[in-house]
Amino acid sequence: MQIIPVASGKGGVGKSLLSANLAIALGQAGKKVVLVDLDLGASNLHLVLGQSSPKTGIGTWIADNTDFEDIVTITDYENVDFIAGDSEIPGLSALSPERKKKLVQKLQNIDADYVILDLGAGTHSIILEMFLLSSQGIIVSAPTVTSTLNAYLFMKNAVFKLISTTFKDDPKGKTWLKNLKKTSHSMQRLYIPKLIEELEKVSPETTNVLKERLQKFCPRLIINMIDDPKDTDKALKIRRSCNQYLGLNVEYMGVMYRDAYQDKALASRLPVIVYKPKSIISQGIYRIAEKIIACETQNYDLGIASDIEADSAASFDVITEEAEEDYALKMASLQDLVGSGTFSTGELSEMIKTIQYELTQVKKENLLLKSKLLKAANQGFKV
Repeated sequence: MQIIPVASGKGGVGKSLLSANLAIALGQAGKKVVLVDLDLGASNLHLVLGQSSPKTGIGTWIADNTDFEDIVTITDYENVDFIAGDSEIPGLSALSPERKKKLVQKLQNIDADYVILDLGAGTHSIILEMFLLSSQGIIVSAPTVTSTLNAYLFMKNAVFKLISTTFKDDPKGKTWLKNLKKTSHSMQRLYIPKLIEELEKVSPETTNVLKERLQKFCPRLIINMIDDPKDTDKALKIRRSCNQYLGLNVEYMGVMYRDAYQDKALASRLPVIVYKPKSIISQGIYRIAEKIIACETQNYDLGIASDIEADSAASFDVITEEAEEDYALKMASLQDLVGSGTFSTGELSEMIKTIQYELTQVKKENLLLKSKLLKAANQGFKV
């Protein structure tokens, strides 16, 4: 059985579109597939799949403590079963550590050839952990500047997560990384190959474990919403950046062209490869499915499954700090992509403005919420 997590740096790039149609394509090829909606709080994969609103799902399993097998539903498509999410559950990060670990165990023991995990967008810790359940997860991006940056940023965060997990029980390495992070966001600016060289001096044994895990970690990149064949150059440049700055081998799985049939299929409540199997987007999905089947199933242990933890509740100061760290990481990632020729100077300037605006908005929202809570607390105290 092979787990295939499907992720994206941000939403709107066709992650769920790929997950649903890929599951059907693999099922048509005779493979037993279970499709899982892990975008809790924003679950809508059943719509792309063309299924009616599910009565049971992961939310039911969490809330009612029902048997996991009871939430696996049969779909209208050959060899494809479906586990719905829950739009009422606020997200994977809200799950208790016990539930997270139990969920991982259940996912790893599903009886199928492929288990496709449609993850939520972004780089939250639990999303990265779910992505790292496989050494060959899929990153979906569009050829736009923001999507390209977000795809690269996701992979950079995944590598950082792998590093921190590997050194979790190594006091020397853990302390060194902690001190590095405090030094003006040096960790974000340091290229991973150089970072590994420094870690090898501090803790050679654990660094060897990290090097083995990184060598086995080979995410797959798919570019969606292609309008021009030249847009495929973005994929090759992202691969080069990942190899040069992250020490990461990324497999280029192919492209999906922008196709008007997708909107028509969605309106008809049918997956596009069922609605129009010979459309250009359907043919792209079939080619991706063929590549996956042709690849040898690899389930390498990246050390994540046994290390799922709950995130601590963030204070307002922590939220601001995280926003600043995210800003530093995005700026470092921009430098990587500019250095590899992925972005032009004009695109770089526009992206910096966007990132600065996002950071300012987070700080404003944080101050506003803090002010409202303080005002509410004072009024309650007077009463």
